[in-house]
Amino acid sequence: MGTALHAEWTKLRTVAGPYWLVATAAVLTAGLSAATVAAVTCADTGCGLDAPRIALTGVQIGQAVVAVLAVMVVGDEYRTGMIRTTLAAVPSRVAVLAAKGVVVAGATLAAAVPGVLGAWLAGRLIMPGQGFTAAHGYAPLSLTDGPTLRAVAGSVLYLTLVALLSLGLAAAVRDAPTGVGVVLGVLYLAPILAAVVSDPDWERRLRQITPSTAGLSVQHTLDVASLPIGPWPGLGVLALWAAGALLLGGLLLRFRDA
Repeated sequence: MGTALHAEWTKLRTVAGPYWLVATAAVLTAGLSAATVAAVTCADTGCGLDAPRIALTGVQIGQAVVAVLAVMVVGDEYRTGMIRTTLAAVPSRVAVLAAKGVVVAGATLAAAVPGVLGAWLAGRLIMPGQGFTAAHGYAPLSLTDGPTLRAVAGSVLYLTLVALLSLGLAAAVRDAPTGVGVVLGVLYLAPILAAVVSDPDWERRLRQITPSTAGLSVQHTLDVASLPIGPWPGLGVLALWAAGALLLGGLLLRFRDA
């Protein structure tokens, strides 16, 4: 495992693409969040807006970038044929995928931590000028507040799980463009499907099982009891999706020819 981990880390850090994707994910996460909080106002007491969730809006675009990063880790090797060299050097295919998972998770954390903290800081600095004040029932966003801390930490975990889900799907399809399409479809089309379902019971069920909708429930700090699924159980649903994708990718990697 140590050899595989060293090899995967060496491959990741010796090409420019991952560095740019990590930086882009962090900047887009923080930047879109800052733009969103600057555009939202709370005009009076009881405006009913979930301030931490608004401040973390950028996570919804950052997830696309970390998904592309994770898909590239597998897809580029199949595109260039390097996967044969990788499997010749490390015959244990499970170890190869596990090492890729560790490296992808580390790279995603390098993007998610500054990106999410930047989003939180933008919310803390900008929102008071947008009407999110004590007079309107809002304290400044603080990490000492339990729900806010959960939303921030949960967003970091959310992005990491999205990356692992993407890695597993990429290992299953073995093609970078196809992998990106599948992952983005799972992340963005599933919530749209849930939104257009007319039956409220089915809509609720879909929101409970779709990875992005369930996972992003961790950002909610208001009316949590009315959510289709709670914050941590929702993140658990995403974790199950990621585990299932990695299991599928690992099985196909083990039993298919490279």
